[in-house]
Amino acid sequence: MPSRLRPTAPIAADAVLVGDPGRALMLAQELLEQPKMSNHARGLWGYTGRTPAGSELSIQATGMGGPSAALVLADLAELGVRRAIRVGTCTALDPELALGQLLAISEAHAWGSGGGGEPILPDPRLSARLAAELGPAARPATVASLDALHSGGGPAPVDAGDAADMQTAAVLRRGGELEVAIAAVLTVSIAAGGEQLGEDDVEAAARRAGIAASAVLST
Repeated sequence: MPSRLRPTAPIAADAVLVGDPGRALMLAQELLEQPKMSNHARGLWGYTGRTPAGSELSIQATGMGGPSAALVLADLAELGVRRAIRVGTCTALDPELALGQLLAISEAHAWGSGGGGEPILPDPRLSARLAAELGPAARPATVASLDALHSGGGPAPVDAGDAADMQTAAVLRRGGELEVAIAAVLTVSIAAGGEQLGEDDVEAAARRAGIAASAVLST
C-alpha cells in the first residue's frame, strides 16, 4: 500500500497531475465520463474514469511544492501509473509572456536549496505529442522550479529561463527515476511585473491544457 494515497478505486496507467485539489475536481468533471473519486486521503483529491475516447485516465492532485508532488508521483507509480502530464501554473520571468499563455515545457531547472540549475528534460515522445496537440496555442519554454513561490516583479534566478513554478523540475526528475514518462504544460498566471490572472481565466486555461493532455494520453 502506498504511503500517502489510499485509493478507493482503480488507478489508470495514465494520469493528469495538478497541484490544486479543486482543479482536479474541475478537470475530472470536464474530461471524464462518470468519474469516481479514487483518493481523498490527505486532501489530495484524485479521480478515475473513462475519457470520451474510451481510455482510462486518472486525475490526481499533488499538493503544493516539489516535495509533495514527488511523493505523490512515487505513490502513483507504485499503483501502476506509467505516463503523466503535469497541468500547472507559473510566474513569467520573460516580460514578453502574456497572462494566460500556455507553455509547453521543454526543460526544467531546480533552483533554491535543492538545485544547481542542471536541466531536467521531459519524456521526449510524450512532450512532442503534447506540444503538437497544443499547437499554436502554446509556446515552448523552460521553467525554473523554486522552493518558494516567485510572485513576479522581483529578481529572478540568473539564467532561469522563461518562467518559474514550484513543481515541474521535481516531477520530471522523479518521473525519470521511476521510469514514468512525464510532460508538462503550464499557464502563465502571474506576469513578470506581478499582475495576476483571474481565477476564471486560470480555470479556462487549465481546461484547454487538460483537454490537450487527455487527448495525448488517450492515444
